Amino acid sequence: MILCIYILVKEGELELKDLKLLEDIKALKEVFWINPKYESFDNVKDSLVVSKKDLLDAEKRLDRFAPYIRSAFPETASSSGIIESPIARIPNMKSRMETDFDSKIMGELMVKLDSDLPIGGSIKARGGIYEVLKHGETLAIENNMLSVKDDYSVINSNRFRDFYSNYTIQVGSTGNLGISIGIMSAKLGFKVKVHMSRDAKQWKKDLLRSKGVEVIEYACDYSKAVEEGRKLSDMDPKSYFIDDENSKDLFMGYAVASLRLKIQLENMNVAVDREHPLFVYLPCGVGGGPGGVAYGLKLVYGDNVHCFFAEPTHSPAMLLGLVTGLHSEICVQDFGIDNKTEADGLAVGRPSRFVGKIMERLLDGEYTIDDERLYKLLKALFNEEQIYLEPSALAGFMGPIYISMQRGITHLENATHICWATGGSLVPEEFR
Repeated sequence: MILCIYILVKEGELELKDLKLLEDIKALKEVFWINPKYESFDNVKDSLVVSKKDLLDAEKRLDRFAPYIRSAFPETASSSGIIESPIARIPNMKSRMETDFDSKIMGELMVKLDSDLPIGGSIKARGGIYEVLKHGETLAIENNMLSVKDDYSVINSNRFRDFYSNYTIQVGSTGNLGISIGIMSAKLGFKVKVHMSRDAKQWKKDLLRSKGVEVIEYACDYSKAVEEGRKLSDMDPKSYFIDDENSKDLFMGYAVASLRLKIQLENMNVAVDREHPLFVYLPCGVGGGPGGVAYGLKLVYGDNVHCFFAEPTHSPAMLLGLVTGLHSEICVQDFGIDNKTEADGLAVGRPSRFVGKIMERLLDGEYTIDDERLYKLLKALFNEEQIYLEPSALAGFMGPIYISMQRGITHLENATHICWATGGSLVPEEFR
């Protein structure tokens, strides 16, 4: 694979500066990358395999399921069955970061607390739960048990649980996706199998098993768990595999977040336009969650929003895929990188080609962050704002520092920076 990279440079597909970047990535250095293929959203949107129609369809489906969710999960009663997270200004953290990094953050700093999403406690509660619900809806409609005009609270019944018990849902996961899919699938009545790498957090495996989910562990990494899970599911005609690497449904479930965020920012009197740019920093594993959110934000705000992915230095899968243009044809192990990180939700060695191809002209850039810095940011956020996140959820917090150091960004003093906090509320107290 390294030889292939040098051939790409020789043939003009990669520039020498990209080769230097790849050498730094291989050396596990923190890097910051601006995407040279970025284009205006209007030039790109009609060529993509996803559309605004897909987004609105996903929003309507979640609205239809709201009565069921409210009935099955009482903790969602206050939001009428809508699974959504708060957003908060974090001025104390901003001051702390400016001091720690000796660098002023231009604009306002906020955190989007997907760590506090009901049911799943992570960003995966968006896409994972959405795809489970869509599959459940499809089965029920095909079997004449449900109509889109029905009150979906009827699904919270033994009749539907008995029906769904004839079917299985399977998924490969580093942890959080498995939690969201496992909890929702089991609640509906499905049999559930979650395929996980052995180094995934033990408390996540224990939580799943406590919900009646079968957890299958693999000595290899996440990609192997996905591969084996897909094979086993394909052998059972009544099994449905949720494919984190290639799922359009997962992607659109994440994208609905953009419509909700727009309302939240309007309620906070936060303007987003040419003179008031929005910067969003998204921790990235295989790419579905951050990719879906970024795409949705582009639909809502166009070129006035700028999205950046953040990955651990030991798991820079999406960055390698985007820089080389090879997407899923390349993995971190090709560079001798071990894919071992405390940010277990981001411990992915091979990126999603589906997401990479969508993002290659939409994403503003990427950066990597080492584990030690994640823990320092975790401690600082807790001390300054009393917000606890899991390590992977802190990956986005270096973004405002990097962007504020860039020259030539207009209206940066009026910017809003949102660090997307992807998980943490379900972490047991003894592990905090």
